[in-house]
Amino acid sequence: MSCLANGSALSEVKSADFVVFDKERGLEILGSKPSYKFMFAVSEAVHEAPVYVASQNKLYLSQLAPPAGYLPQLVVDLNQDPPALSEFLSDPPVYAPNGGTFRNGKIIWGASGGNRSVGGGEQRVSLRTLDPETNKTTNLVNNYYGFYFNTIDDLAVHPRTGDIWFTDPHYSWFNSLTDTPPQLPSASYRYNASSGAVMVVDDSIGQPNGIAFNPDGTTVYISDTAAVSGPVDPDAGHPGTPFNATHRRTVYAFDVSSDGTQALNKRPIYLAAGFVPDGLKVAANGYILAGTGRGVDVLDPAGQLLLTIQTNYTVQNFAWTGPELKTLWLMGNGGISKVEWELAGQELK
Repeated sequence: MSCLANGSALSEVKSADFVVFDKERGLEILGSKPSYKFMFAVSEAVHEAPVYVASQNKLYLSQLAPPAGYLPQLVVDLNQDPPALSEFLSDPPVYAPNGGTFRNGKIIWGASGGNRSVGGGEQRVSLRTLDPETNKTTNLVNNYYGFYFNTIDDLAVHPRTGDIWFTDPHYSWFNSLTDTPPQLPSASYRYNASSGAVMVVDDSIGQPNGIAFNPDGTTVYISDTAAVSGPVDPDAGHPGTPFNATHRRTVYAFDVSSDGTQALNKRPIYLAAGFVPDGLKVAANGYILAGTGRGVDVLDPAGQLLLTIQTNYTVQNFAWTGPELKTLWLMGNGGISKVEWELAGQELK
């Protein structure tokens, strides 16, 4: 493990596992024995939607790997020493999960792909649940008043109301994950599982991506990754996603209304330096984590950068595991790694 603070030589900074920007709080996060370890070499595909199931001590995640069809998913068995990575396929299969969380004994996944021939049947971009005990999946919702969702990139459950908030950018069309051109503008939504109602909470962000709540649910953070974007004209086909540094790569904070239904008072808190802020999580103490290219940035609630975890691959997302939720697993293009430190994650119940 190597850890450096501001003022170090550039060559040392590039090779460090951790770069500390705020000495007092950064070192408090790391603790006395921090470690970074590269665990598994995987394909250069996007690896996303990590969800820790504490009752099994397993970490579920997806791989979006053409041309194999974006199936199967992956699971890391943390009961073994060393942990073991294997493939699994749910029943019915979930096409291209891109965001995920855990609630009431089930994994909630945002399926970002739409295809007419997945597992012998049609599947659209949707919110889906996976029961990790039975391996059975169910569909919750795949449209807004008859219009198919675009991607369902990431999701989070409000800690008090239980509503599922999710982002819906255009990336599935850009990256050939769906055979249906965009039917809706980029937006973020709230899904009420009891009534089945879907309500828009924000449509001001260019490409809404990561989403996460602070521990008491009074603030929601949403990242805008419009710096990675493309045209949505169906006649242009699937254009891919070039990077434009002059477009938005920003984490925004919103106040959540007292009844937990609305996102208010949008303000920018962090402009990512290295790349777009992809995966987004909030620690138990309120610190914000964002996957920003080859690493993860840790911010305080005001958006000040406290430290960066550096990796040799692009990180798409991450999740806390372990009895104290102080082990952070990172995954992305080409790699899966883990960090041991003192920053605990929020318990997902």
